[in-house]
Amino acid sequence: MLKTYKSSLKLSIIPVSLDQYVSVELKEYLKINDELYEVDSKAESGITFSRLLTYKYSDTLKKMDPDCLIALVTEVIPNYSCLVFCPTKKNCENVAEMICKFLSKDYLKHREKEKSEMINNLKNISGGNICPVLKRTIPFGIAYHHSGLTSDERKLLEEAYSTGVLCLFTCTSTLAAGVNLPARRVILRAPYVAKEFLKRNQYKQMIGRAGRAGIDTVGESILILQAKDKQQVLQLINSPMENCYSHLVQEFAKGIQTLFLSLIGLKVATNLNDICHFMRGTLLGVQQKILLKGKSLSEITMESLNCLAEKGLLQKDTIYKSEAEFQCNFQITKLGRASFKGMIDLAYCDILYRDLKKGLEGLVLESLLHLVYLATPYDMVSQCNPDWMVYFRQFSQLSPAEQKVAALVGVSESFIGKKASGQAIRKKVDKDIVNRLYLSFILYTLLKETNVWSVSDKFNMPRGYIQNLLTGAASFSSCVLHFCEELEEFWVYEALLVELTKKLTYCVKAELIPLMEVTGVLEGRAKQLYSAGYKSLIHLANADPEVLIKTVNHLSRRQAKQIVSSAKMLLHEKAEALQEEIEELLKLPSDFPDNVASSTEQP
Repeated sequence: MLKTYKSSLKLSIIPVSLDQYVSVELKEYLKINDELYEVDSKAESGITFSRLLTYKYSDTLKKMDPDCLIALVTEVIPNYSCLVFCPTKKNCENVAEMICKFLSKDYLKHREKEKSEMINNLKNISGGNICPVLKRTIPFGIAYHHSGLTSDERKLLEEAYSTGVLCLFTCTSTLAAGVNLPARRVILRAPYVAKEFLKRNQYKQMIGRAGRAGIDTVGESILILQAKDKQQVLQLINSPMENCYSHLVQEFAKGIQTLFLSLIGLKVATNLNDICHFMRGTLLGVQQKILLKGKSLSEITMESLNCLAEKGLLQKDTIYKSEAEFQCNFQITKLGRASFKGMIDLAYCDILYRDLKKGLEGLVLESLLHLVYLATPYDMVSQCNPDWMVYFRQFSQLSPAEQKVAALVGVSESFIGKKASGQAIRKKVDKDIVNRLYLSFILYTLLKETNVWSVSDKFNMPRGYIQNLLTGAASFSSCVLHFCEELEEFWVYEALLVELTKKLTYCVKAELIPLMEVTGVLEGRAKQLYSAGYKSLIHLANADPEVLIKTVNHLSRRQAKQIVSSAKMLLHEKAEALQEEIEELLKLPSDFPDNVASSTEQP
């Protein structure tokens, strides 16, 4: 298998122009009141005066834009791109709208047709919905970018920015990491991320967006600050980068314990000596004198292994070679293998086991709610702040079967009612269970309505958060499925979780799921295909691309060919899988008695 794979590899040399890697000069500026200072490491204070900002602002504009943000961005846009980093998501939206309010109408004419098409595309991907803020700002070439957007919205906005259709993003610090969206000018509205003062690495990450290799010869960053923050900012720009430290010990369950379970599960290291040897080669091993105050690396290692053994994830065997010499060997238990194979966070594996075990006592199958609750990710529970009035409203609409689920997990309607009305509660209730059930309500509603926008309105939550919850639940459902596959006692969950994972992954009506498996087919396209009579994989595989183009609106020839080709490949893969299954069933076991084998061949 490995040899075949190696022989099929082809090495290709791709010519790369060195010009695209030539560094672009980055000029850093600080704006204090109406003065602009350039960051200069040679200067005694670290900055030198650059220019006085003498913009002609009306009294109204001064009130709305005391930082002269509009003047700073209009020096660059629409011919060049600009990023404005804001401390919060709400601030991003407010700043985008404020800038548009005072821009000249001439900005509306810049690539007008493409911006109009973009608004239509945003409507198409969200079932006719569009954020009112984006609807007002996109015609000016401006949009906000933060985690409240859905992934489809982000993708469209990023493509438009990269091609110059959009010239300005107001964004949060998350855009600085992982998204390649450079700009001529980067403006930081404040030296804060939320309420926390900027760290050196965060500052460098954000201003690093300025300068586009191969496009611009220079990039600029402007940090807007108040006089009260001047000394702290000077310290920030002159300080060295923060050191990088290992987090293996800080995140005990996610870090060191997960590492050890993987080492033993994969049989990379199964005895104490090998595990300690491995640990000495990690970043934690190098930094142990700094990070492990009062403890040795071997003590931390043994402590973590014992903790895994106490949780029932590892089995420890001590072999004594002599009175003074012994060897500790470790084996992964069934529960440990289930956690390892299912990639379950070790902070929650015992809770998951307990929840699944309790579910077996009275699993409610009259609705999906109970299964959805079991597939709701634990790590999102702590971030949840329920709207108690919404919670109570949803609770009061539950069917008897759904009310039974709430009672089984331990949440009563009277408790939610008291929280909604602000009454004091004497009885102690597990906050995590209450929050998890609330998230389950969101997911359950989403599976029924399959519309992120309507669910976002119903629960008064950002659509991006709703989509992240759905993605997290689909992933966690798959993890729980693999967890159950390793434990015979949970066999009943396997078929149920296969279907639930599909529902959470695609979040569409059941009849559209087979079409959604095809590459390039999202919900909107699946609905079009289904309405046009292509209701199964076989229909798509046998379709004529030319007929598809005429039948389905806004479908290009390339897309039609891709859909048909993908459907054929998928159908072929499923047929091969079935064929292999049949061959396995027909195989005669080697230890099967000869006389029985011969008798089965006779008519």
